[in-house]
Amino acid sequence: HISLAFSSIAHICRDVQYGWLLRNLHANGASMFFFCIYAHIGRGLYYGSHTLKKTWYSGVALLLMLMATAFLGYVLPWGQMSFWGATVITNLSSAFPYIGTAIVQWTWGGFAIDYATLTRFFTLHFALPFGLAGVMMIHLLFLH
Repeated sequence: HISLAFSSIAHICRDVQYGWLLRNLHANGASMFFFCIYAHIGRGLYYGSHTLKKTWYSGVALLLMLMATAFLGYVLPWGQMSFWGATVITNLSSAFPYIGTAIVQWTWGGFAIDYATLTRFFTLHFALPFGLAGVMMIHLLFLH
């Protein structure tokens, strides 16, 4: 249930043996992965790898999927920063003319951010890394 999201994270950090370590490795590992990705992009730009269109586009897709996965993971603890971060980022799509409001409501699963939104975000946070692995294989296939 949505009211248990924050307390379940607190339980993992406080009561589960080495839970605090697992959570911090998960969160900081994502940041380190972004550092490696940005270094990889910088190297690719420096050596002109962006001229290989298929490889470059699959890399951009990887970056966007990685950013989405990280955002979804940021929302899952369901604290104040998570809630308002989700509100602001999901409301950005309301800027699209005509369909923006419908996109926001579809993303939320209703008219406000609530249990349906958190469930969707958890599911996507779990599923997107598998898609990332698939696109990564395509990226490597185009590279070699």
